[in-house]
Amino acid sequence: MTLAKRKITVLPGDGIGPEVVESALEIIKATGTSVEFEKCEAGARAFQKGVVTGIPKETIESIERTRVVLKGPLETPIGYGSRSANVTLRTLFETYGNIRPVRELPGVQTAFTGRKLDIVIVRENIEDLYAGIEYMQTPGVAESLKLISREGCEKIVKLAFAFAIAEGRKRVHCATKANIMKLTEGLLQHTFEEFAPRYPAIESRHILIDNCAHQLAMRPEQFDVIVTTNMNGDILSDLTSGLTGGLGFAPSANLGNDVSIYEAVHGSAPDIAGKNKANPTALILSAAMMLRQIGEGKAANDVEQAVLVTLESGMRTSDMMGADKPATTTEFTQAVIANLGKRSKVSQPKEYKKVELPPPQLGVNVVPAKSRRLTGLDIYIESDLDPAKLAEDLEKLTPSSPFKLQMITNRGAMVFPASGRRVSLVDHFRCRFVLRETRANFGDSEILSLLGTVGAQHRWMHIEKLQEFDGEPAFSRSQV
Repeated sequence: MTLAKRKITVLPGDGIGPEVVESALEIIKATGTSVEFEKCEAGARAFQKGVVTGIPKETIESIERTRVVLKGPLETPIGYGSRSANVTLRTLFETYGNIRPVRELPGVQTAFTGRKLDIVIVRENIEDLYAGIEYMQTPGVAESLKLISREGCEKIVKLAFAFAIAEGRKRVHCATKANIMKLTEGLLQHTFEEFAPRYPAIESRHILIDNCAHQLAMRPEQFDVIVTTNMNGDILSDLTSGLTGGLGFAPSANLGNDVSIYEAVHGSAPDIAGKNKANPTALILSAAMMLRQIGEGKAANDVEQAVLVTLESGMRTSDMMGADKPATTTEFTQAVIANLGKRSKVSQPKEYKKVELPPPQLGVNVVPAKSRRLTGLDIYIESDLDPAKLAEDLEKLTPSSPFKLQMITNRGAMVFPASGRRVSLVDHFRCRFVLRETRANFGDSEILSLLGTVGAQHRWMHIEKLQEFDGEPAFSRSQV
């Protein structure tokens, strides 16, 4: 009986995408793996045809069927899409974890050659500033909401440890900026520290993200797996790619409970598109990651080893140092195919396992609080008044209100009560009101009354409730 072939959605992409994707497909076919490819459209051509997301319906249907995607780089042409097609794919199929491994490659010379780097960045892939929730609060002040959830933190922490187990790794660092963003970045730190003891065989450490970047430039070999938030992970993974040869060698996997998407990290490089000059290594290694996750471990090892043997032979594409007579994309591809079944002299195959993803959480994930209490609110006001005059005006407006003005900040610096130091001001003030006395029945009616009073004289753009959960403040303290 002939077994049905595993189907994979293929998005050739834009620029050099079709060339490097075709290279990977030829190599996969040469392994004899039982797979079948469904080529679909996404990116620039889809935008130009009027598909506002850059992802046509037929492509979405294919991904829903196959649940595995191998894709080239996608462009969002200026004047067409308002959002990256790449981000749309990750959000649409909730591929919440981005895995980006980097390792020292034979013959690829860098400042760190000989130090045997082998690092994996596990990046939360859905939340954080990449949610793209932004507002112009005044004509001269922009806001971006940094949203971090307990669910998102749990999923990425569990994935980091699951990946470490699958690859036999020994250490996981959690990199955050929790010393400054105590509630958002701090949520990842606290979640990591809560779950780490469940994996006693793996060493766990928290590190501040700036120190992590510093240490990656000084002693990168100390790192094994680094788990971090979305924007931090985007930056760190590009940094680590630079340590081992650049984006042309950087594969990645976007993993979710339903769909996984495998892609090179680099862009579409339109300046060399169609010239048969692109380095396909990153996409080939991404394909190896894909093969491993769909249960084709032998084929994955064969592809990975063939790439290493090809690099050991001295073959170079035009982006590599020492490429006096650079190989074309086609020549590099054929060399990898010819080397299938051979083993590297300097890096033998590892014992990999399929990454066991944490089970999906159903329904609305709620973190319960035994008690909660409203203690005040921050009103964001647009004004050209001096802070002292604004404070005087607000206090005159609210003498009988249950709230009193506690402070005013401007760009994070306290400007009322005055500190005596000079602050460069903009027309965007955070005005914090707190209860004059503790009241158990404080609620939205009092907030609406205060907003009506303030709004009669001043333009406000949004508010934030000041809450306590289980007796602990759920808001940042006043700056000085």
